Amino acid sequence: MNKQVANYKKPVWLRKRIRLDGSFQRTEELLKTLNLNTVCQSAQCPNIGECFSQETATFMIMGNICTRNCRFCDLKKDIPEEINNKEPDNIVKAVEKLNLKHVVITSVTRDDLEDHGSGHFAKVLNKLKSFDPSLTLEVLTPDFQGKKEYLEKVLKASPDVFNHNIETVASLYKLVRPEANYQRSLEVLKHAKLYKKDIVLKSGLMLGLGEKKKEVVDLMKDLANAGVDILTIGQYLQPSSQHLKVKEYISPKNFKELKEIAKELGFNSVVSGVFVRSSFQAKESYQEVIRKRKEHIIQ
Repeated sequence: MNKQVANYKKPVWLRKRIRLDGSFQRTEELLKTLNLNTVCQSAQCPNIGECFSQETATFMIMGNICTRNCRFCDLKKDIPEEINNKEPDNIVKAVEKLNLKHVVITSVTRDDLEDHGSGHFAKVLNKLKSFDPSLTLEVLTPDFQGKKEYLEKVLKASPDVFNHNIETVASLYKLVRPEANYQRSLEVLKHAKLYKKDIVLKSGLMLGLGEKKKEVVDLMKDLANAGVDILTIGQYLQPSSQHLKVKEYISPKNFKELKEIAKELGFNSVVSGVFVRSSFQAKESYQEVIRKRKEHIIQ
């Protein structure tokens, strides 16, 4: 892939202007008032200005302290917070205030909890469905240590989109995600599709950690074989000096090339670009999959 080695100055395509208008400030204040976390804030998402200004956010439940130590992630690692039982109601209030129609729910990894937080995921989803059955709901979950009964607890709450990020290629897992497992994450995705065949399945990966193009293509083949409908591909950016260094900056041309390869592999929706993150254009991707499914039925 055409690349720029990360030891040099960041390329021009990594410059992004953050827009901090009145809508951004209102969204930020609302989340603070309701004591809600978002992955936008906690993980230093480069799209935060754009999303907050459009009055949308990815809600991160069960606190902002993670029990794992992935070397790419900027989430806090410490003793996790107690579950806030008011959180499902507060998310409903935020969804109503922001007039959201597609809601994304993610979480920190909670290996300290008996059910790894799957029950709380279900509570949030059920509360949102009760509030407005027309909402489309997307979850981005941890791997629940591969325990199918906890995964099924989330799936029984009927999310429209189930997302579990593969994050990186198999050869880099021990370096990037030392407490996770490549095959286990694939099995999570496979089981979700097997358990709920009509669910929209989603996964994502980041580039720039030293992966080879063939490894990326092999990863995409694994995800396609698992039944993944939506694929997101973005550039890894080092959150701090304590995290893994960026090995290379991938050019927009290469992101476009990978998108074309992914389409050829059969993904129904592919969002690929420098600043792409898991929930970027989430609603649009979901709608694209549903549209293609309908077209397939008509044909």
